[in-house]
Amino acid sequence: MSKLFFKGRIETRQNHVLSGYNVNRDVKAGTEEAPISVVVNTEARKTEIEALAKEHSIVVDIVMDAEKEENTLELETLLNKPKTMTFEKTPNRNDPCSCGSGKKYKKCCA
Repeated sequence: MSKLFFKGRIETRQNHVLSGYNVNRDVKAGTEEAPISVVVNTEARKTEIEALAKEHSIVVDIVMDAEKEENTLELETLLNKPKTMTFEKTPNRNDPCSCGSGKKYKKCCA
């Protein structure tokens, strides 16, 4: 018998496929199914964000409330995605280190 054999009733076994956090979502933020919520203070800021969302074809749910603090974090996160850094190649062991310390690569960052 295998180590992963489950002894007991089938209905008490947890279904791990249906529970937990799904990282491979089909619904992306800023679409019709999952609009981004934004809180603004003024009408001018609302029109500015609407123009920005239309330019990038993002669906935004804008709430205008003068008492609440402005919250555009989700929109800024979606617009300013971090770029992936790629290095051309790793230096050889005896080459100077790329961090600028002046040491050899094998003594510094290897």
